[in-house]
Amino acid sequence: MHSPIVVLGGGPGGYAAAFLAADEGAEVVLVEKEPRLGGTCLLRGCIPSKALLHVARVISETQELTHDWGVEFAAPKIDVDKVRGRKEKVIKTLSEGLKGLAKRRKVTVINATGTFENSTTLRLEGDDPSIPADGKLTFDHCVLATGSTPAMPPAFDIGSDRVMDSTGALALADVPKSLLVIGGGYIGLEMGTVYTNLGAQVSVVELMDGLLMGADRDLVKPLHKRLQSLFEDRIYLNTKVGSLAAVDDAVEVTFEGPNKFGVERYDRVLVSVGRRPNSRNIGLENTGVELDQRGFAQCNKKQQTSDPNIYAIGDVAGEPMLAHKASHEARVAIEVILGKPVEFDKAAIPAVVFTDPEIAWAGLTEDEAKSQGIAHEVAIYPWAASGRAQALGRTEGLTKWLIDPETDRVLGCGLVGPGAGELVAEAVLAIEMGCEVRDITESVHAHPTLSETMMNAGEVHFGTATEIYKPKRS
Repeated sequence: MHSPIVVLGGGPGGYAAAFLAADEGAEVVLVEKEPRLGGTCLLRGCIPSKALLHVARVISETQELTHDWGVEFAAPKIDVDKVRGRKEKVIKTLSEGLKGLAKRRKVTVINATGTFENSTTLRLEGDDPSIPADGKLTFDHCVLATGSTPAMPPAFDIGSDRVMDSTGALALADVPKSLLVIGGGYIGLEMGTVYTNLGAQVSVVELMDGLLMGADRDLVKPLHKRLQSLFEDRIYLNTKVGSLAAVDDAVEVTFEGPNKFGVERYDRVLVSVGRRPNSRNIGLENTGVELDQRGFAQCNKKQQTSDPNIYAIGDVAGEPMLAHKASHEARVAIEVILGKPVEFDKAAIPAVVFTDPEIAWAGLTEDEAKSQGIAHEVAIYPWAASGRAQALGRTEGLTKWLIDPETDRVLGCGLVGPGAGELVAEAVLAIEMGCEVRDITESVHAHPTLSETMMNAGEVHFGTATEIYKPKRS
């Protein structure tokens, strides 16, 4: 069996690549080992976690109304089976939608494990009747979109189902009485937020001296404060987990740190210490594809690897490991294969942490600007001055612009607060278009909305923000 274009992996990058190739009139085969399309993001990542975070947020809002507004609700009764079922329904709806779209586009989908025999041949293994008799699929071009999996350090892999990675946590087998999250990154904090609102007593341990170390500290502070309250002061920084052991119906954990030392038992432990690319054991050693020390496939801005027949996109192609980056890289790879003069050259790739409050940023962060010696000015607008934030009772947020002092061009933006993930889109467009901050301040923003804070933060730069008094420094 031969196809001009083969895509290995059916996640957000893989199906986007296959669909675009088909839309452009190319013959394409999509190889996916899972029985459903969608990859980690849809099946056990972005989508199910956001579905559960929605439940957590609604529960949290009822508590806020009771505490702040005098509107009382009865304590929520959690039917875990129904919550899990609703989450699975969301996944099923979207995955079946992708199946239908593949069929309408005449994309050949083969459910099989693909292994490279050489630079133009995949060996397929599985039960799909579409697999050719000789098990071989040859191609002119292959788009490698195999994604990533949660990292599980050997010391934590003790063979107990009480020790979970993010996939296990999203399965929502039950709501444990106590849960320890190892790792203060976005996945651990998101899942910790879900479980604590469902009734678990959640603790977080982090080896570094702060949460979300890749994010701007100004953005993390309001989130840390709220999580500290949510987790009832059980956030332990600068603390190492020495070992895990299954003891009776619990996991015994040893801690080594100034704020947490000794041994404690938990009903479940979530290990959330990062992800690793799915580049091993797929036969890449039989091709010309080169991997870096972390296992990422090395490629250029055209998504070309060192093997002229193979392109790489998404998590397997390197940081940032984000679904939206994968889908845009997919477009570049397919257009290059089809002979178009394009490359992946984005000024801003947004990142969103879907905790409560949300954190979002795009373009340069302040730490990056400082470390790279890039001249910049900072303009921050506190949401306490926002009428909409006051009405919502959520004034802990802020909007922050990084601005080139010579040209007034926007270099980066960061937000923390409810809906930050939606608001950051304006910043992405501004950065990609090379906008000056005045373009933002002179664009009319609806009142009263949180989007106004984008304009207001720009006005802070000029010393003309109406709702706060902060003259521009001369």
